[in-house]
Amino acid sequence: MELWNSTLGSDFILVGILDGSGSPELLCATVTVLYTLALTSNGLLLLVITVDARLHVPMYLLLRQLSLIDLLFTSVVTPKAVMDFILRDKTISFGGCALQMALALMLGSTEDLLLAFMAYDRYVAICHPLNYMIFMSPRICCLVVATSWILASLTAVGHTVYTMHFPFCMSQEIRHLLCEILPLLKLSCVDTSQYELLVYVTGVTFLLLPLSAIVTSYTLILFTVLHMPSNEGKKKALVTCLSHLTVVGMFYGAATFMYVLPSSLHNTKQDNIISVFYTIVTPALNPLIYSLRNKEVIGALRRVLGRYILPTHPTI
Repeated sequence: MELWNSTLGSDFILVGILDGSGSPELLCATVTVLYTLALTSNGLLLLVITVDARLHVPMYLLLRQLSLIDLLFTSVVTPKAVMDFILRDKTISFGGCALQMALALMLGSTEDLLLAFMAYDRYVAICHPLNYMIFMSPRICCLVVATSWILASLTAVGHTVYTMHFPFCMSQEIRHLLCEILPLLKLSCVDTSQYELLVYVTGVTFLLLPLSAIVTSYTLILFTVLHMPSNEGKKKALVTCLSHLTVVGMFYGAATFMYVLPSSLHNTKQDNIISVFYTIVTPALNPLIYSLRNKEVIGALRRVLGRYILPTHPTI
């Protein structure tokens, strides 16, 4: 089969999901609203946690990292998809595709590791409260967060460089919401089965090891909560953990479908729906899930809004 010149001067075509839907204008409007919600809610959460000194504890500093990741993750994908639909131009350059892939992989992998560390934080807070500031000191927090970013970045760069080195066929259409490894490999004119196996093994490792740590942490938390004498303490612990478990379920459910299930069980439509879920829907919902039932966050939000955005003026 004839090859097209897959160099820095070449373009791909991101087919996406908007034009293929029954009501593309309605779907585009919905995606835009969700993106606006993600920007607003994650931006507010970042502001509140940064400004309010009462939230400068490991739990909320980790939540700030999660909000930053969600804000960046959805911004890597959503504006491009919306503008492509509005301008009727679906092209993406070779370099732009590589950059989008690298950023999406980096941010997704960092969130994967961060969610595991957040589960460990809840385990220490509930099961070993007297030693919390020993096991979750600012130094340990910064070290683990930095390690998560570094490991995710190295993995993302390695996969992106290797994926983009393959020659691609005449078809330049990527039938996916964004540039990702598996949809792009379908365009290759050479056998990529061994590399697809490596992607599968990497995906399983990156997902199942942190997920195992999360399951272990919450199993130990459950045993501790069941032995708490105070019903109020049980309720507070369960509410905090339920928020995190909801976010974990949404993230790992989508990621498992994309990277753990065999390729024979995938189809383009399902993959695009799952991509919309973890790149657009989840970043919009995460800050709401964490904050709506959290009295500390709501209280801090009111203080920040009252101090900086809605100051009270004394009557004359």
